[in-house]
Amino acid sequence: MWLLVAFLAVPLIEIALFIQVGGIIGLGSTLLIVVITAVLGAYMVRNQGAQVMNQVRQSFSEVRDPSEPLAHGAMILFAGALLLTPGFFTDIFGFLLLIPKFRSFAFANIRKRVNVQSFSTHNTQHGTHHRHTPNPDVIDGEYEDLENNNRESTGPSGWTKH
Repeated sequence: MWLLVAFLAVPLIEIALFIQVGGIIGLGSTLLIVVITAVLGAYMVRNQGAQVMNQVRQSFSEVRDPSEPLAHGAMILFAGALLLTPGFFTDIFGFLLLIPKFRSFAFANIRKRVNVQSFSTHNTQHGTHHRHTPNPDVIDGEYEDLENNNRESTGPSGWTKH
């Protein structure tokens, strides 16, 4: 229901703002502002998107939770869509999403409402086991029981018994 209201309300707000602003500063200036905000927004989205991608890579390399940088990336992507959409109302929200403190505030509020659960898998088929542990002192890994496999067809490797 809220999505339907948004799809109806946003274009109406944009049209009303175009009429009001265009009546005050003129058609040419209004169109120029729309083009400038789109170009400026695209530039800012590109720069901040690159920064967030570096943060995502860093969180993966340091084995940290990447949810916050990924959420920031999604918000920057959404900001880009809003800024490329002609209009003043969407530009306001697009530029707000480009402010890192606003994104952090939004992420904190979203995180309060979303319940993330961890999971673990245990697959005993073919002797392969995998277990997820939340303890940072434990290195998670996989192993395969070679005693149950016929290794003679491929020959012994340096890791198996001869």
